Amino acid sequence: MNNFKKINNLTGWAVFLISFVVFAATVERTASFWDCGEFIACAYKLQVPHPPGAPLFLLLGRMFSLLAGADKTQVAYWVNMLSVVSSAFTILFMHWTIVLIGRKILNKSFESLSLAEAISLLGAGVVGSLAYAFTDTFWFSAVEAEVYAMSSFFTALVVWAAFKWELIEDEAAANRWLVFIAYIVGLSIGVHLLNLVTVPALALLYYFKKYPKPTYLGGFIALTVGLFILGIINSGIIPGIPSMAFSFELAFVNELGMPYGSGVIVFLVLFIGLLVGGVAYSQAKNKVGLNISLLALSFVLIGYLSYNLALVRSTYNTPINENDPSNILNFLKYLRREQYGERSLLYGPIFTAEVESVDAGAPVYKMKDGKYVVYDHKQKVTYSKNGQMLLPRIYSNAPQHVALYREMLGLAEGETPTFGDNLRFMFTHQMGHMYMRYLLWNFVGRESDIQDAGVIDYTRKGALPELLANNKAHNNYFYLPLILGLLGFFLLYRKNEKDFLITILMFLMTGLALVIFLNSPPTEPRERDYIYVGSFYFFAIWIGLGVMQLAEWLLKLIKNPVSTSYAATAVSLVIPVILIQQNWDDHDRNHRYHQVDFAKNMLNSCAPNAILFTGGDNDTFPLWYVQEVEGFRTDVRVCNLSLLGTDWYIEQMKRKTYESEALPISLDKDRFLEGINDQILFYENPNVKNGINLEEYIKLVKDDNPAIKVPLQDGTMINTLPSENVFVPVNVEEMKKATFIPDALKPYLMDQVSWSLGKGGLMKPELIQLDIIAQNAKNGWKRPIYFATTLASSSYLNMKEMMQLEGYAYRLLPVKLPEAKEGIVNTDIMFDNVTKKMFWRDLDNPNTYYHSDFYLEVPVITARLSFLRLVDQLVKEGKLAKAKEALDFEMKVMPDKTIPYDQLSANFVSLYLAVGDKKKALEIADTMMNRNDKALTYYLQERRGSDSREIQTALYEMQIIVNGLKEAKLPEAAKYEEMFNRQYNKASS
Repeated sequence: MNNFKKINNLTGWAVFLISFVVFAATVERTASFWDCGEFIACAYKLQVPHPPGAPLFLLLGRMFSLLAGADKTQVAYWVNMLSVVSSAFTILFMHWTIVLIGRKILNKSFESLSLAEAISLLGAGVVGSLAYAFTDTFWFSAVEAEVYAMSSFFTALVVWAAFKWELIEDEAAANRWLVFIAYIVGLSIGVHLLNLVTVPALALLYYFKKYPKPTYLGGFIALTVGLFILGIINSGIIPGIPSMAFSFELAFVNELGMPYGSGVIVFLVLFIGLLVGGVAYSQAKNKVGLNISLLALSFVLIGYLSYNLALVRSTYNTPINENDPSNILNFLKYLRREQYGERSLLYGPIFTAEVESVDAGAPVYKMKDGKYVVYDHKQKVTYSKNGQMLLPRIYSNAPQHVALYREMLGLAEGETPTFGDNLRFMFTHQMGHMYMRYLLWNFVGRESDIQDAGVIDYTRKGALPELLANNKAHNNYFYLPLILGLLGFFLLYRKNEKDFLITILMFLMTGLALVIFLNSPPTEPRERDYIYVGSFYFFAIWIGLGVMQLAEWLLKLIKNPVSTSYAATAVSLVIPVILIQQNWDDHDRNHRYHQVDFAKNMLNSCAPNAILFTGGDNDTFPLWYVQEVEGFRTDVRVCNLSLLGTDWYIEQMKRKTYESEALPISLDKDRFLEGINDQILFYENPNVKNGINLEEYIKLVKDDNPAIKVPLQDGTMINTLPSENVFVPVNVEEMKKATFIPDALKPYLMDQVSWSLGKGGLMKPELIQLDIIAQNAKNGWKRPIYFATTLASSSYLNMKEMMQLEGYAYRLLPVKLPEAKEGIVNTDIMFDNVTKKMFWRDLDNPNTYYHSDFYLEVPVITARLSFLRLVDQLVKEGKLAKAKEALDFEMKVMPDKTIPYDQLSANFVSLYLAVGDKKKALEIADTMMNRNDKALTYYLQERRGSDSREIQTALYEMQIIVNGLKEAKLPEAAKYEEMFNRQYNKASS
């Protein structure tokens, strides 16, 4: 077929256009939760995100952000469109790749294809690429500003280029394609490292072309070389070259007395000189292999140069400047991702391992007086031999993880796990729950978008519970994508063993190999299916090839080859149609703004020029976005406690940013460098048993005073916390004049306010928090200090009795109410904040999709808990009209039709009764009781272990409602109590 290439090109652009239109129609209109807010903020102003960064993504994101013009609220949309474009190009190259592989199955050139073969081949490309386009995981990443969409594009481009290279017979032209592939691999490093895991399979492809009669030994050697190249790039180039540069830097600065940077310059000159010399030598001696290898290395490095962005921009001290990689020391930490710690992969300790010794490890340097000075050593921990094993999967000793390991493996307290237990966890949880579940989500169906939801269950009897049936992520593909993928898998196995081995190796390297490498803990803060999107890509290639297998079978029934190819394509197109039909509603992000509104609501809970302590990604990154991009409430300094244990972040907090003054931190950098005061142990001193002045204690730490030091076994002196009780002085007369303290609290003012920190000692973030509090108290409490309501209980430093709830944040006050264990509620400020200053866009829009795992957890819980605390306090104060107004407002902005009633909503029944609205109380009660009754009937008729959370939640909600109705002595209580008792007895049996 002479015009096949032209038709194939046009078909590829057609699937590009289809996918582009779909993704553009469903793209997020603003910043999404998790890393997206951070990436958009960093792209907009070219700042430095969390390591290892994504500099190429940021550069391209910056270009797309310019399309927003003067409207800053459109910046996020246009950066999201970068993912849309990247994803559409992924589908384009995927189509062309499937066609290239399919041609090899037919063993014909494109020009010699018959019409039937051409139709079958094009159908395979269209079906496979569009099926992948509309899979759950890929579509999710395609419509938000995350790196995974562009990473998928680079994977698709490299794989297509490799199969394209295979067709080229002219050696010079083919070598140029190899250099091009190396350049793309180098560029991909500046987006995400996922692309690198395809390298071993590409080495196998190279071997199969160069050696037409391959052997098992040759294939093994090729695979080993591929793994070696992967190791060279991942360890030798990314952190390795900067490490070598630092070795030169250390010698030139410390030994030769040269200025900072001289050793790096000398290393770069030598390295580039050797590389250029090597290329020139290979050309002069006509050593083609060496020449191509050196050119490929050069172009990998050229692509890798995008990391210069982090170095350059960091020197400007941008507001977001994670790890501050402005010098070689921090740049190395940034590339090595040192802040995330390490996990043993092949051999190491499990959670029961006991520490035998802690020795000094690698030196830790700082820049001082023109030298690199060793001020500390990393810890080198040695564990007991009986606590270590091969492939340590159950390695985490975090208390919550230990409890989950024991629960999952059925281990009693104190029981030591065996190697079999270790492997069982790997196969059942890591490979099963954290990979196979995701694979089947995409090609079989998904139960819901609730955390840890399983694959859609075709065997379960009974009507689905309302919330499950109405869950937009309850998607059913009837096994069709999986079946067609298996058909393509077996077709490739029968017709082309070489490409079968290549694709299955890529599938395994981007799937199970990553599972082993990442070594996930027993619980994650979110679903991690996006990590394995490359594996789903290669399975979708098999889906495309399944069209050809179907055509081969249909030919036995329909003797006309052309009709057979059309029929196979038409039947197979049902799969992408089912996928887009099932997945559209839970991937359409139109009219969804609450992630940004949530950030604005938290900032608007704070008084001007406030300090706001936050804890995780979703109560920090959206706040960064609205401040950095939209310029919203830049007077509030967001202080993330997860980062406050790092020296570079503390230094940033000590600088003014926009309208926010520097934080009042008195400690010098030498007192919070990495390894210094990371943990302060509790060691009681009888002389200060009853309490220590917090300001004086911080000064002792600042002066490195021996009065609070104790020796360790190795003779090292460390700081201690000499008393669990601390206090700060209060100028009562001055505070009585302060307007931020309610008049009702002023009689409780005393000349000092004290509290207990407990006997657990202090971690560095807590030390810095206390320093800020002490200095602010010293300055007359002029700076409002807030703690986000989303923080873990330990982050409040046992100070809740000194806090006032004003919205999504507690304000710290110089007054203590011992009876207010959860803080007091300032109803005047809070009512004004939640009803007038907060944003609730489209939370009442039933057509808007709110992901249960993200929106119905922290954001909605935070909102409803705020209303619950507010209304409850208003009722206690006798302000019933205002309480009803607040309740009605909550029901208006977050109605059940959009944000389903939850455990907190059950409490609204008694509150509505308290404000005199019996009708609304019974309406909520009836809705929730009947909904939970039907849900429990479903779960209890065929109980499974995974249902326990739903069963407990339903029973808890019913009990709250019944208790509320009984307390109000309503006759309806009897009916609902009977309903609750019936289900409770069934659950208990």
